[in-house]
Amino acid sequence: MADREVVTLTRDVNMVTIPDGYHGTLNKGQEVTIHQSLGSNYTVITDYGHMVRIAGIDADALGKETHELHTLVSETDTKAVEKNCWEVMKTVYDPEIPVNIVDLGLVYACDVAGNAEGGHDVHIRMTLTAPGCGMGPVIQSDVEKCIRALPGVSSVNVEVVLDPPWSREMMSEVAQVQLGLF
Repeated sequence: MADREVVTLTRDVNMVTIPDGYHGTLNKGQEVTIHQSLGSNYTVITDYGHMVRIAGIDADALGKETHELHTLVSETDTKAVEKNCWEVMKTVYDPEIPVNIVDLGLVYACDVAGNAEGGHDVHIRMTLTAPGCGMGPVIQSDVEKCIRALPGVSSVNVEVVLDPPWSREMMSEVAQVQLGLF
């Protein structure tokens, strides 16, 4: 998002401070500047200069429309579920970095296995850009929610691992170009 947009909140909204991950509320009538609107969430700057994240479910308070989850593959066989998992994880962004977590190289594995009930159990292994990242639980929850919403998924386990540690070399070439590192 190149241009910053100043909006006035039309109702109270829940927010998470960046980078420490504290939860709080922004009040109706408060002005915020939209810093980033990637994926289904918004990173905004408050009138006090704090960077916070507002969930996509509260997009209406910013005068925006909520995002719908769209899957590319409607089948629910194991390969289709895995493909959908990777696609929806590309809609999850670190709120400080305008690149999705897959291209950032934060997702190490996506294992999908059929279960006795005819659904699929999904196990994600991912890391964070920094071990003490306060937004880690928020990003982990975003991944779990978007995968849990997929057709054919029965259970989701998102495991955050710190070994091997994340490094810039894990980013895709596209991400490196986006961030001007190439």
